[in-house]
Amino acid sequence: MMNDERIIARIARNAEDELVIRTATYWNIEVVDMRWYKRGNPTRKGLRVNMDEAATLMKAIKKAIGNKNENEQESNED
Repeated sequence: MMNDERIIARIARNAEDELVIRTATYWNIEVVDMRWYKRGNPTRKGLRVNMDEAATLMKAIKKAIGNKNENEQESNED
């Protein structure tokens, strides 16, 4: 069970599905939990990482988005 849950963001994909990002404490470890919900119910699809792993994940996501944005900007300039 997770304690001290705090919802950080809800990202709707469509009328039934959304990604819920939250922080919490799980077995005395601070975690970030990202989980897909369908019609308001959690699915098994998701990811839970500790804060150190979350920082590494954030860097990787920024790198992926940055590369994508750079490619889009280059395409728009052509």
